[in-house]
Amino acid sequence: VAERRRTGVRRTTKRTVARSTTKEKTARSGKVQTLGRGKSLVIVESPAKARTIGPILGSSFVVEASLGHVRDLPKSTLGVSVDDEFMPKYLIPREKKALVNQLKSYAKTAKTVYLATDPDREGEAIAWHLVQAGEMEDRPLQRVVFHEITPEAIKEAFEHPLSINMDLVYAQQARRILDRLVGYSLSPVLWKKVRSGLSAGRVQSVALRMIVEREREVRNFTPQEYWTIDTELGKALPTAGRRSAKADSFVATLVNLTGKRGRIAINNQTSAQKLVADLKASNFKVASITKKDSQRQPQAPFTTSTLQQEAARKLGFTAQRTMAVAQQLYEGLNVGQGGSVGLITYLRTDSVRVAETAIDQARTYIRRAFGGDFVPKSPRRYTQRSKGAQEAHEAIRPTSIARTPDEVRSVLTTDQRRLYELIWKRMVASQMANANLETTSADVEATKDASKDTYILRSSETRVVFAGYQALYQESQDDDDQDQDSPKRGRRDAAAALLASLQKGDALDLRQIDPLQHFTQPPPRFSDASLVKALEANGIGRPSTYAAIIGTLQGRGYVHREQRQLVPQELGEVVNDLLTEHFPEVVDIGFTARLEGELDDIAAGDQTWVPVVREFYQPFSKNVEQAYEEIQKIKLTPEYTGDNCELCGSQLLYRVGRYGRFIACSGFPACRFTKPILKLMNVKCPRDEGELVEKRGRQGRRIFYGCANFPACEFTSWDKPIPQPCPSCGGMLTEPRRGRAKCTQCDYTGVVPSQTQGEPSRELVAAGSS
Repeated sequence: VAERRRTGVRRTTKRTVARSTTKEKTARSGKVQTLGRGKSLVIVESPAKARTIGPILGSSFVVEASLGHVRDLPKSTLGVSVDDEFMPKYLIPREKKALVNQLKSYAKTAKTVYLATDPDREGEAIAWHLVQAGEMEDRPLQRVVFHEITPEAIKEAFEHPLSINMDLVYAQQARRILDRLVGYSLSPVLWKKVRSGLSAGRVQSVALRMIVEREREVRNFTPQEYWTIDTELGKALPTAGRRSAKADSFVATLVNLTGKRGRIAINNQTSAQKLVADLKASNFKVASITKKDSQRQPQAPFTTSTLQQEAARKLGFTAQRTMAVAQQLYEGLNVGQGGSVGLITYLRTDSVRVAETAIDQARTYIRRAFGGDFVPKSPRRYTQRSKGAQEAHEAIRPTSIARTPDEVRSVLTTDQRRLYELIWKRMVASQMANANLETTSADVEATKDASKDTYILRSSETRVVFAGYQALYQESQDDDDQDQDSPKRGRRDAAAALLASLQKGDALDLRQIDPLQHFTQPPPRFSDASLVKALEANGIGRPSTYAAIIGTLQGRGYVHREQRQLVPQELGEVVNDLLTEHFPEVVDIGFTARLEGELDDIAAGDQTWVPVVREFYQPFSKNVEQAYEEIQKIKLTPEYTGDNCELCGSQLLYRVGRYGRFIACSGFPACRFTKPILKLMNVKCPRDEGELVEKRGRQGRRIFYGCANFPACEFTSWDKPIPQPCPSCGGMLTEPRRGRAKCTQCDYTGVVPSQTQGEPSRELVAAGSS
């Protein structure tokens, strides 16, 4: 819900469907319609997709949306007959019956029924359920599959129709049944032994275990002190006391003594000070210079997981936000070229394969925009090594390389523009030439008069000889918020040039010496990017599940975000420990990965689904029975704030709601006092210099920004403030829309003066009740 509000994606409900067209109002009233003579019916999942495809196909086709699945397992019961080969008991939800009746009526008079659902297991299953629910088995049916919503791809798909792939349907059904067996068996255990409203899942519980175990590594980590000594060195100058510019110096780090193995250990300040004194009294000269040429290759175009990872690193998007925006780009937007068109290929894929036409478009663009040197001699073709990768799919790429980010900037929202630009650059860069680098390393000897010991210092700098693909795009690293265009780049290039000019035996001057204290760091907590990467590396889940996994863990209150990091709550740790002790296989990474592999075998037609489910369920059901009998009731420890309620004086404690953590009175329900934990934006209020904080409107439906001194100051803004001041008047700027920031105090609109990020936002407990 929060992601829909943030990205502007509306929830499609029975009411919104009924209001969308006169035809659908008729369906809701029970009066079904039929197709015109000679027309064919095309069924897709979403109205947006239908709006894009309809004009492409023309008047002889009627395109309708199923709004996702039209059949599912019942919510109130297990819906799986464990004594009858695990047969599922599907039903049509009440809110879908009118729609199904309308589709059934259309199918009866349609020339042909085309099932144009998404090109994956879920889409294949939706197509099959449509046939079953709509009683279309005796109608002329065609399955059409396309990976991009463009006129060319649609025409190709309809000229080469397929039939429903039942292996994919069975694989999806097996996954659905396994997830239902786990969820509907374990959740009641949690309700009885912990508290009501909790849930467990076959994949989400493994992800929770990974987050909890990482948190305990962080918690139990003991920092170890160590020191490094950096020196700033330059060529010896003929004039005593003269200092050269920074550009004429480089940094070398103390690594060891001559004849010793390994790096020198500096464990405390006393040792560091002794070494500093020795180096200050030493003479420096170049002992050796080595140069090494290397190349870096561009990364493959995006898969679902790598897109989620890179969008988290570069754009700060959650996995859910990334998928919501990518869905909009895939289903089609009006870019002023004769109606809506899909801007990217299908967003749920684990393949890095790219169509030959897209490769040719990219190479043509690179030659025109960058020059022939940036085009490799032969096209790059990527393959995915992971088991289960569906090479019939394509990577996520623009549907047209000629449709540059600048060309569509004015018709996209900020989120759409940023994500499209990321996808476009990654695809184009993947077909560009390698980056050529030159690394120069220098070993420096520092010798103290009358001393036998010689210290070794080392400096290494890399300069870009030929930018290649890096002229357009560089991949970010996990937990690295530094932008690729580092402000130190010019300084490092100068240092690399100086190193390259040195010769063995050159005398050097010591310009500055810096002893630096460090402490070893624990492993970083998981972020969206690193968790998705770890899930994929361990074979847990599939492209369509990553965002839902993280969303569920947050929604249940098992984890919350702190500066992009996923931190487990006490509730999450309690649930994890219970599952780990009593259901070790369910939360075992290796076991879950093997089960995913068996689902892939079902999809490939190499295995039948019933034995896979049976092998899992038989030992699992026995563990569930034992858990009901053996597990004691677990009491959660309240997390108190240390303050008292302003209304009744009871202690205040932290709680987790649908919008995250908040503060509430421990006397609930007798006392309903609450107050939010507000996020500081690191921007001063333009009226009274107070802190600006993030707030939510009534019922939490929309985020806005206001002064923390409310009600004394009533300043508010629907637009997100940014730390950079207005270059015209120094006033407050708001986040750019379509590439342009706006000042709240003057008429300035334009680029942000500096792209340097401000300090991370912080949390503040609000002074008043919400």
